[in-house]
Amino acid sequence: MSGLEMHALTDVGIKRNHNEDYVGITPDLGFAVLADGMGGHNAGEVASAMAVDVTTRCLQARLPSMPEAKLDTDTGFTGESMLAQEVIATANDAIFEASQQKRECAGMGTTVVAAIFYADRLTAAHVGDSRMYRLRGDNLSHVTEDHSLIQEQVRRGLLTEDDARNSAIKNLVTRALGVEPGVEPDVVEDIVQDGDLYLMCSDGLTDVVPDEAIRLTLIDNYKNLKNSATALVQLANDAGGPDNISVILIKTSKQFHRKQGLLSRLFRRN
Repeated sequence: MSGLEMHALTDVGIKRNHNEDYVGITPDLGFAVLADGMGGHNAGEVASAMAVDVTTRCLQARLPSMPEAKLDTDTGFTGESMLAQEVIATANDAIFEASQQKRECAGMGTTVVAAIFYADRLTAAHVGDSRMYRLRGDNLSHVTEDHSLIQEQVRRGLLTEDDARNSAIKNLVTRALGVEPGVEPDVVEDIVQDGDLYLMCSDGLTDVVPDEAIRLTLIDNYKNLKNSATALVQLANDAGGPDNISVILIKTSKQFHRKQGLLSRLFRRN
């Protein structure tokens, strides 16, 4: 028996009056997408919705007929990783074109993190500062690394993670989807083990909740993904809820083999 358990939750937070995050999960095809929009006149929510919608449609169309975990001899990446780069580029082009054609959407953009599970592997592709973590046993580790000015300073040893969380420039990203004609996502491949728990989230969580609190919450609620997602959102809101908060949780069970012809669940909840 093989499969994935997924649960997604998004919340407007305490201080925002609308939600610019968008999330989508497709358990039977083994992928999930999360986006955190930015831009005036509510254009951020247009960008995030487009990122998830376009990425989801492309993956639905291509994944069912793709051989699982077939390596590209030129790049060393799997076909799934190559596809992830392609679909994010497609989403970037769609968002950029819309921002050029519609005055109310000018300057809009979004982060995106997309995860594809297949056989005993994971591909994570991302742009911006929405994150993916992996809980293996009691150890929480970062799968992705933020594209942000503050992360550059952390990487160079100039700031600690706690300093970064309190910095005035913590939300300045160095890469975003839809703001330029082209974008280069970072792509990470990981070997998955039974019982691994992966967390995808927007910075509405990580800006106000330390990694250690996230780790303990995931451990305490490991058996129930819905409870875990609710608890993470509550932690962010208890810390002031200054931004929209979105989480997707994915628990692995043996090797995953994708199915065909099933629908995704895309949603935003206020």
